[in-house]
Amino acid sequence: MNNKDLALTAIMDVFVKRDITTFDKYFSDNYKQHNPTFPNGTEVLKQIVPNLPADLTYEPGLVAENDDFVMIHGRYQNWNGKNMIGVDIFKIEKGKIVEHWDVLQEEVPPTQSANGNAMFPIK
Repeated sequence: MNNKDLALTAIMDVFVKRDITTFDKYFSDNYKQHNPTFPNGTEVLKQIVPNLPADLTYEPGLVAENDDFVMIHGRYQNWNGKNMIGVDIFKIEKGKIVEHWDVLQEEVPPTQSANGNAMFPIK
């Protein structure tokens, strides 16, 4: 599996299927997290995923790959009660996700945007 497919499969399995075995399949034992609200490793994530709201949904958009890095632009609906647009960045080595960064911002409808443009999807 190439890096792009691995990252997309992992994020979909976590947020759509809620499959915590994903962490053992696709994440390194030394997984490093750069989101300041989560510790390194996958143990906390394995506890959080089954408790996500039933109506939280995830939709991937643009997926870009550059060597060992994959970025996925996506929409999280009902993330802590808000719709969020995010970019998740994964570093992949030897078929495992070894690091993760993310940037999230609340989705603003085009009718409320200064420019009238949608935040998602990228077309």
